[in-house]
Amino acid sequence: MPIRKLLLPLTGTAAGEAALTTSLMIARRFNAHVTALHVRVDSRDVAPLAGEGLSGAMIEEMMSATEKESGERAHAVRSMFERFVARQEVVVSEAHAGSEQATASFASVTGREEDIVAQQARLADLTVVPHPDAGEDVSSSDALHAVLFDSGRPVLISPQVAPKSIGSRVCLAWNGTAESAASALAALPWMQQAEAVRILSAEGYQRRGPGAPDLAAYLALHGVKADVTIFRPVGSSVGAGLLAAAMEFGCDLLSMGAYSHSRLRQLILGGVTRHVLEYSNLPVMMTR
Repeated sequence: MPIRKLLLPLTGTAAGEAALTTSLMIARRFNAHVTALHVRVDSRDVAPLAGEGLSGAMIEEMMSATEKESGERAHAVRSMFERFVARQEVVVSEAHAGSEQATASFASVTGREEDIVAQQARLADLTVVPHPDAGEDVSSSDALHAVLFDSGRPVLISPQVAPKSIGSRVCLAWNGTAESAASALAALPWMQQAEAVRILSAEGYQRRGPGAPDLAAYLALHGVKADVTIFRPVGSSVGAGLLAAAMEFGCDLLSMGAYSHSRLRQLILGGVTRHVLEYSNLPVMMTR
């Protein structure tokens, strides 16, 4: 299925403009629509603190301060969006059938970001998530995990610096799991347009399921010619080996399944998903 609608949650982070650039590159490739979504914090969320010994006046003051800060951030994010689309000469309109160019729109709503983003992502072909600011733990991104665990749709983590290209040389991480099978399906529109496609597999990465040659034969039925490379871990890290193999190929889009093991286990012990989230500097599309 072609990519026709992208969802871009914007929180006002420094990486927001890089994610806008990445989203526009994708939209122009597929003549798609980008919905930039900003979720404002609901000042009523501070009310439960009243049960912790704070007076009604203090709660009211906190709610007022939260409302003011939320409004200022929403204004800043919208201004960033408007400056960007004007500079890039993007048509601002609502999504509509039959569009032959990239378009964009902006929406601001109030509520819990992880809930609203996950719900809106269910009717988007791809959600692009800005990379967290330096120093933040990318593996704890609320928007990222909301899409992965509660939307049934793929998510693309934009690098901190917008890429020069995206989707011309595609790598597909394969380990035979249901998650990697979903990532192969999500990447199909990209692979059908790519200059080159490579399947990356490793003995320490493979689980019970079809092997990389089986995937290559399946992709050939869809008109995709893909070669297979067996990569080795770097040190003891399969994730580092995967990224090294992608870089060697000149990859500008890595598609992979996320959290074949439980999220808790990966957060505590590490894992391929966690390593890629923390150390990748290229666009990564994850599916679960």
